[in-house]
Amino acid sequence: MPTQQLRFKPGINREVTSYTAEGGWYDMDKVRFRNGFPEKIGGWEPVSVYTFQGVCRSLFNWNSLAPETLLGLGTNLKYYIERGGFYFDITPVRDTTAAGDVTFAATDGSATLTVTDANHGALEGDFVTFSGAVSLGGNITADVLNAEYQIVTIVDNDNYTITATATANSSDTGNGGASTVGEYQINIGPEFVIAITGWGAGGWSAGTWGNGAASTTDLSGLRVWSQSNFGEDLVFGPRGGGLYYSDISAGLTSRAVLVSSLPGASDVPTVQNYILVSDTSRFVFCFGANALGSSTQDPMLIRWSDQEDIASWTPSDTNQAGDIRLSKGSEIITAQQSRQEILVWTDTTLYSMQYVGFGSGIWSTQLIGDNISIASQNATAYAAGVSFWMGLDKFYMYDGRVQPLPCAVKRYVFNDFNKSQYLQVHAGTNEAYNEVWWFYCSADSTEIDRYVVYNYVQNIWYYGTMGRTAWLDSELRPSPIAATYSNSLVYHEIGTDDSETPGQPVAGMNAYITSGQFDIDTGDKFSFVWRVLPDLTFTGSTVESPVATMTLLPLANSGSGYNSPASEGGSNSGTVTRTSTIPIEQYTGQVNTRVRGRQMSFKIESDAVGVQWQLGVPRIDIRPDGRR
Repeated sequence: MPTQQLRFKPGINREVTSYTAEGGWYDMDKVRFRNGFPEKIGGWEPVSVYTFQGVCRSLFNWNSLAPETLLGLGTNLKYYIERGGFYFDITPVRDTTAAGDVTFAATDGSATLTVTDANHGALEGDFVTFSGAVSLGGNITADVLNAEYQIVTIVDNDNYTITATATANSSDTGNGGASTVGEYQINIGPEFVIAITGWGAGGWSAGTWGNGAASTTDLSGLRVWSQSNFGEDLVFGPRGGGLYYSDISAGLTSRAVLVSSLPGASDVPTVQNYILVSDTSRFVFCFGANALGSSTQDPMLIRWSDQEDIASWTPSDTNQAGDIRLSKGSEIITAQQSRQEILVWTDTTLYSMQYVGFGSGIWSTQLIGDNISIASQNATAYAAGVSFWMGLDKFYMYDGRVQPLPCAVKRYVFNDFNKSQYLQVHAGTNEAYNEVWWFYCSADSTEIDRYVVYNYVQNIWYYGTMGRTAWLDSELRPSPIAATYSNSLVYHEIGTDDSETPGQPVAGMNAYITSGQFDIDTGDKFSFVWRVLPDLTFTGSTVESPVATMTLLPLANSGSGYNSPASEGGSNSGTVTRTSTIPIEQYTGQVNTRVRGRQMSFKIESDAVGVQWQLGVPRIDIRPDGRR
C-alpha cells in the first residue's frame, strides 16, 4: 500500500469531538503555528538576577529624556520602576507620623517587636520605614530599628508587630526614644480574589437561601494598577486609589507623590479606577473618579485634566478640563487608546471617546457596543488596528464595529475556568508572530496557569499551560517581557528553554501537539502501521543532536479509547534525532512501530534542553491487518 501523509490543518479545534476534528489538531502545549505548521514556542530567560516583592499585575514601558528605557511595574505590595535590571521602589507614602508618635517594645529572646502608634491605619503586610529611633539598649540597635519593615500582625488600632533583624536580649528595655518617625506606604492589596459570599454578594435568588452567592464583580478584590507616561514622567495609581506622580528628573530613589500635592494643583481626583494619558493631545484621564466637589467615587464618571497640565482639573472658560458621565452599565472597567479614539469599556458596553475641542464639550462619547462583557481591566489587547478582548463567556473584537470573535477553543477555555478569578485575566500581544495572548486561572486554581492564543493573520487558536501574571510586548524591548510567580521578569522568545528563576539551572520545556483522530487508510478495517517517515526541522536548536518523540495512538474505533501496543508486543513511539546539518539537515530516517487499529492520533513532543523543532508532513507506512 502507498504511504499515507499526515497533513493537518493549522490551529486547535475543541468545539467538536476528536474524531470530528479529523484532519486537524486537538491538543497541545507550548506550540504555535508558523505558516500553518506547528513548532515549539521560544524559551524565556530572566531580565536580571534581581527580584521584586509581590505578584506583578502591571507592566508599562517608556523612555525618559536621558534617554533611558524605563519599566513601571505594579505588584500587590509595591510599585517599582525597573531600569537596567534594577528595581527602584517608588511606592507612595500615605502617612508620616510626627516625631515621637512611634514607640517600640521588645521581649527577651524574641525578634518580634511590638510597635505602638495611635490610629496607625495599617494593614497586615503593609510596609513602614522608621527613622530617628535610638537603641532599645541591647541587640536592638538604632541601625536595626531605622529600616523598612513589613508589618506581621495587627494587634489593634494602636499596635502592630514586626520581625526585627536581630533577637532582643534582657537589655532591650527602651522604647526607641522621643524622635522616632514612622513613614507608612499605601496599604497593600490582595494577590488574588477572595470571593465575597453572603447576603448581597450575588444577584437576586443566587445561591442558597440565607447564604447568597460568590461575587465575581468586586473589582476592589484584587490589586491592579494603571499608568501612563506624561512626557518622561509617570502618572499611575491602584484601582480604587489615588492619582500619583513620579518625577523622573528627581531620580528613581524618590517616592511618587499625590498629583494633588504638586504646585498649582486644583480639584485633582482623589480616587479613580483607571488612568490613561491621551497620546497626542496629552490629557490625563481618570475613569471611575469622584465628582468635582465630592469625595464619593462615581464608577461611571470620566474626568480629564486641562490639556498639557497634569495638575489642573478645575473646568473653566479658559481651560479644557472637564468630565462626562456614561449612562449604560454600572462601572467603567478599562480604557484603551486606539488610532483616533479612546475606547472605554463598562461592564456591559463599549464607548468611543473623541476629542472635539472648545465649544463642543472638549471630549464626546458615542455608544458603539451594547450587551457585551469584559473579564477584567487587563483583558484587552490592541494589534493590527483592532481591539481584542476576553468577555465572561466569549471573545470579542472591534475593528470599527463590535462583533464576537469566532473561537474554536471557546468551550475548552470557559468550561475549565475559575470564574471567581476573572479579575486576574490579562492580555498581551506577541506581534512578531501575529498573536494575542490571554492568561487565566483554570477551574481548580487561584493562580494563573493557562494561556490561550489567537493568531489574527492565520485566524486560528491554540493554547497551553504557563504561569504569567503580567505581559508586555514593547518596541523598546528586544522581545516580549512577562512577570512570573518567582517574582522576576523574563524575556520571552529567547532561546529554547525554561529559565524562569534567576540563579537556577535551565530546564527543558515540555512541548507537544496531538492531532484529532483520523482513519488509517479508509478506516473500514484494521490496518497495521509499521513505520513513520518523519518530516521536521530542528533549526534553532542549541544542542548538537536534538531529539523529538513521535507517537502513534491507535484506536479500534473512535469511542474505544487508545489501544496499548506494548501489551500486544508492539510499539507506537520512537525518537527522531538530528544527525547532521551538512549538506542538508539530516535526522532519523524512519521510526519503527507496530500499531494496529482503524483510527489513530499522531503526537510529537520534546522536553530536553536546547531543542527547537518545526513539524512538516510526516508519512506512515500501512499494510492490511488480519484482525476485524
